[in-house]
Amino acid sequence: MTANQLFAQYALLNDGWRRDVLLEWNPEGLLSNVSTAASPPPGVARAGWLLPGMPNLHSHAFQRAFSGLTEYRQQREDSFWSWRNLMYAFAARISPEQMEIVATWLYSEMLEAGYTSVCEFHYVHHQSDGAPYAEPTTLCRSLLNAAKNTGIGLTLLPVCYQNSGFGGLPPESKQRRFINDSEQFLSLWQQLQAPCRQQQVRLGVAPHSLRAVTPASLTRLIDGVRRMDAHAPVHIHVAEQQKEVEDCLAWSGQRPVEWLMNNQPVDERWCLIHATHMTEPEYRRAAASGAVAGLCPSTEANLGDGIFDFPLWRRHGGRWGIGSDSHVAVSAAEELLLLEYSQRLQRRQRNICADDAQPDVAASLYLGALRGGAQACGRPVAGLAVGQRADMVELDGEHVALAQLPLDNILAGHLFGSSRASALRRVWTGGRLRVDRQHTLHSAAQAAFADVRRQLLQHL
Repeated sequence: MTANQLFAQYALLNDGWRRDVLLEWNPEGLLSNVSTAASPPPGVARAGWLLPGMPNLHSHAFQRAFSGLTEYRQQREDSFWSWRNLMYAFAARISPEQMEIVATWLYSEMLEAGYTSVCEFHYVHHQSDGAPYAEPTTLCRSLLNAAKNTGIGLTLLPVCYQNSGFGGLPPESKQRRFINDSEQFLSLWQQLQAPCRQQQVRLGVAPHSLRAVTPASLTRLIDGVRRMDAHAPVHIHVAEQQKEVEDCLAWSGQRPVEWLMNNQPVDERWCLIHATHMTEPEYRRAAASGAVAGLCPSTEANLGDGIFDFPLWRRHGGRWGIGSDSHVAVSAAEELLLLEYSQRLQRRQRNICADDAQPDVAASLYLGALRGGAQACGRPVAGLAVGQRADMVELDGEHVALAQLPLDNILAGHLFGSSRASALRRVWTGGRLRVDRQHTLHSAAQAAFADVRRQLLQHL
């Protein structure tokens, strides 16, 4: 086989499906040539239907370990605020070794499900009693190891978490593993630069939320990181819950996104995770800033967050991407399906996430999430184009959901008719084959994950 080349009978490029596409990449895994209407060179590897890999712009890896454990009624009206009690219990117990094992399985799952890069929003930093590790980057390195071993592209977002509520309320004891003051956090961030650079990991920053940092701390954090890297991605949870909006109004007289727009230099480097509860002026101002809306439909549905007004965001030219967040579902196709279906249920219409310029719902969803996800990652993963990484996903031409479909309906068959991830065959990152039906680490990673879950459940 010819190295660093792949010939696709059909490939989804940024301007739509193209036939007979030859892709070539350099030793660093970046595409150096994408030719259409090409002839296959002798000995070149071949693919059928090829998609660009999808970025996952929001992940809390350790939460995969308790998927399925919160689906029982704890009180008369359960919400995010009751759900997070179990999250705290797992966060209190997980060790660096267990974190790496859980993340290794999760990242293998992501690759099998069509995600080729992930933004890891990581807030568990310290030992179980809240004392720092002798090596402050210990838990971050667990995630770096998992990404390296699986081959998924990584944007590491260490989280700054200081307070339990608006107005600088002191942290709760169950948040002790998360807490860093500003000096500790900026020191941690500086120490992560070298290992991230060595591993080709993008390092960004994540103030957890407006309730978890004071205005002064947020400014100090952003300014401190900017001095070290002026282009570092900034991700923040914002306006996910109605209670958060009410608490922010009580504290500041402003809604969360309104406060951010009035008090921080929000621009294309920012990713506003969830941003579910906004007014029309907030939608307009946030979209105009160039920030990405980080939508996580499966988690937002699981937690009862509410429904993002996608048509209004699109009307204002807003950029967006998808994430699997708490990992109740790990499937790029399923997140896109749920995004479209939630809009249909709310409006009692069909084919909402499309417009006159792109009437194909599947293509509109996929390419829109790809563009916004790449921007949020801060990595060159914006599709099958020269200069972008050779992150590629092949659909399974033998899958019954795709059989006999016309080319223009193949993507819709994958997103809406294939039981989500089951229509995928092979996945490459940086030009290296990672999945052929299954990830190369699938069996070992799955068994190790199951053992870690057993260990964690014994101590709940």
